[in-house]
Amino acid sequence: MTTRTGPGAAAPGRAEALPINTILAGDCIEAMQALPEASVDLVFADPPYNLQLRGELHRPDNSRVDAVDDAWDRFTGFEAYDAFTRGWLAEARRVLKPTGALWVIGSYHNIFRVGAAVQDAGFWILNDVVWRKANPMPNFRGKRLTNAHETLIWASRAEGAKYTFNYEALKALNEGVQMRSDWVLPLCTGAERLKDGNGDKAHPTQKPESLLYRVLVGTTNPGDVVLDPFFGTGTTGAVAKALGRDFVGIEREESYRAIAAKRIGRVRKLDAGALAVTASKRAAPRVPFGQVVERGLLRPGEVLTCAKGQRAARVRADGTLVADGVTGSIHQVGAALEGAPSCNGWTYWHVRRDGVPVPIDVLRQQIRAEMGPHP
Repeated sequence: MTTRTGPGAAAPGRAEALPINTILAGDCIEAMQALPEASVDLVFADPPYNLQLRGELHRPDNSRVDAVDDAWDRFTGFEAYDAFTRGWLAEARRVLKPTGALWVIGSYHNIFRVGAAVQDAGFWILNDVVWRKANPMPNFRGKRLTNAHETLIWASRAEGAKYTFNYEALKALNEGVQMRSDWVLPLCTGAERLKDGNGDKAHPTQKPESLLYRVLVGTTNPGDVVLDPFFGTGTTGAVAKALGRDFVGIEREESYRAIAAKRIGRVRKLDAGALAVTASKRAAPRVPFGQVVERGLLRPGEVLTCAKGQRAARVRADGTLVADGVTGSIHQVGAALEGAPSCNGWTYWHVRRDGVPVPIDVLRQQIRAEMGPHP
């Protein structure tokens, strides 16, 4: 077992090291109480849905539907479920680093109660995501709409807290289009659906690896620690291992732990080169336009033009531009000439190099490349 020490001093009676890449047995609240404070980067939680099923569910041919009727999904009422939710959320927030975040998934049975508890616990909701199931189970009784989606809540530890968001990586996953908050992904089917010794579903609510893949690529980095307090058959751990993240799983059901351990043992971690994702532009080091001038990449007096060559401005020694009586930054002058409220001067202005107009952003990227990699 590999351990990692948390940055905060552990409370009396609590462990001082984080048991990473381990599946802990027992109640999730008690297990989290034994983890060090501010020690994990992300919590992904798939808590019991509290479906409140009454009797068995059958298909039109009278065959029984393998629904969620396990003991772990039964509560005496909403009050008991709410108390349970407040308990695990409090511990999840305690073990998260200040820059950590929470993902929690649920159905209409529980997600609204969980969402209120998330806010009451001090988290700050960043997005809700609708997972649209490409192959949902039909509504066999024909008395309601087909339940074709689940909802995920993504929240930072507190309002204004920093958090990981690999915007460009998710955009690249989506063929260059900004990732939306509705995700169309299929349920587990075929070889991905784990079976028990009898050939039945090993877990009734096993999540697809594609869902966790998107969550972890978008909101964690290689080497981060992901805690899943409702580990089940280990989807979070399997995807985390493949993507070079560490995990801590908590699961009270012995049969699930055994299946998860076997499953994760078969996973091979991707090599370091494959783990790299498109860096966020927001994370790139800031380069003032004046630095481009003082480095000699642009000379005072040199003329910049817009892409179509219809607007022109002259570079001044202090890194400002002047054009048609307007003086200011590359952004201010571009906006003034276009009569627009704002302008990205780095992409608006071009300079001729070898007879070809080149965006001045190329010069900024040259300086960034010389700076080397930045976190």
